[in-house]
Amino acid sequence: MKPKIGIVTLGVRNFAKSLAFYRDGLGFTPHNHREGEEHVLFAMEGSWLSLYPRHLLADDATVPDDGKGFAGITLAHNVKSKSDADTVFAQAVAAGARPVKTPQDVFWGGYSGYFADPDGYLWEVAYNPFTDLT
Repeated sequence: MKPKIGIVTLGVRNFAKSLAFYRDGLGFTPHNHREGEEHVLFAMEGSWLSLYPRHLLADDATVPDDGKGFAGITLAHNVKSKSDADTVFAQAVAAGARPVKTPQDVFWGGYSGYFADPDGYLWEVAYNPFTDLT
């Protein structure tokens, strides 16, 4: 098996709002999406981001959609500089993200901040001066 994450699917409560956030707010490009569909893929470099109605995703996985607690997952967007982290963070907040942690120098020697998308999924925007993850 090839060790790779091909698609990350976010179960979203308001599909139209989340589509607008990622497409219009953050500038992600939908792949073959037609208006009225309840699923969208965004081509990313090396993987895909998928949005799907949360209750349907829970049904598909045969698990309850009770939304209890922290899901134990964050998504990360790595950038080339501290100023890029500040820019991406500001863009996300302008698009409707909830700021969680303003970008700042962090204990491991990098620079990062967190925002929550319309469904509360946590995104880290990070600059890693030790390893180029961009």
